[in-house]
Amino acid sequence: MILPDFLAFKESGLYCRAGDFYLDPKLPVKTAVITHAHGDHACPGNELVYCTPATAAIMELRLRKNAAKQFRTFGFHQPFSIGGVKITMIAAGHILGSAQILMEYEGTRYLYTGDIKMQEDPTCEPIDVVQADVLITETTFANPDVVHPDPAEEISKLNASNHNVLLGSYSLGKSQRLVNLITRYCPQRSVLLHHSMVGITKLYEDFGFNPGNYAPYNRKLMKYPDKGFVYIVPPLTFDCYFRAKGVLRAFASGWKRLQAQNDLSIYISDHADWSDILKYIEAVKPSEVWTLHGDGEHLRKHFSGVMPVKLLS
Repeated sequence: MILPDFLAFKESGLYCRAGDFYLDPKLPVKTAVITHAHGDHACPGNELVYCTPATAAIMELRLRKNAAKQFRTFGFHQPFSIGGVKITMIAAGHILGSAQILMEYEGTRYLYTGDIKMQEDPTCEPIDVVQADVLITETTFANPDVVHPDPAEEISKLNASNHNVLLGSYSLGKSQRLVNLITRYCPQRSVLLHHSMVGITKLYEDFGFNPGNYAPYNRKLMKYPDKGFVYIVPPLTFDCYFRAKGVLRAFASGWKRLQAQNDLSIYISDHADWSDILKYIEAVKPSEVWTLHGDGEHLRKHFSGVMPVKLLS
């Protein structure tokens, strides 16, 4: 039997009463199950964190002593229990170590996606699909108007010229994926990584996911405008270079607002778009869908009269 209050929002975030733990809490808690190491899912200061080994390693790199008082790490499809809830981590395909959380309680299977990506990405574990009675899914791009283009075609826009490019990117996950895409589809280009991205990229390599060819940023190299360099930088650095001369500006993201006033539009997202969310729901075969991390109204309208869709946020 599906329990409508199996998950509920409290001040600290999404709470599972049956197991007395939080999923990706927004504030520090006693017990947290964390899907992946992005800052909006992995807050610092939790006492006990359950996650994959890669997520723990990234959190320790980024948050250091504040990562958690204690980690308990589990590989994919390695079940464990918290309270009376059986938990299994399932690959989410979002970034290195990202996991969906399958929770089994009193014969019912609840699957929390965290963030998911269905597009091919050699820099992280590919998404895995299991069936569940309730799917608690992200809805970041759950809008029929959103269609993520082929990332190979998007990155190949860099082949139109040999002009140096200042390429904005999130440091964790996206920058490693960009290194891989440029290595594969723009082999004449040379990638320079911002210093803040190098440590995470080396950690990817430690876990067996070598993104491709890159070198740490060298300021002198960017003074030559037509050498084919792509300087990948985090958002704050990208914003600081709004008057940069001698480079083309681009920001790799699925969000239209981040493409404004750039010389190139590069739509590369690490989330599922509308079509992929529908494919994913079809594969999971839930009896109910609960939505969060975005607007679930389009899904509720789409499945009206077919399946209950509850908006958790």
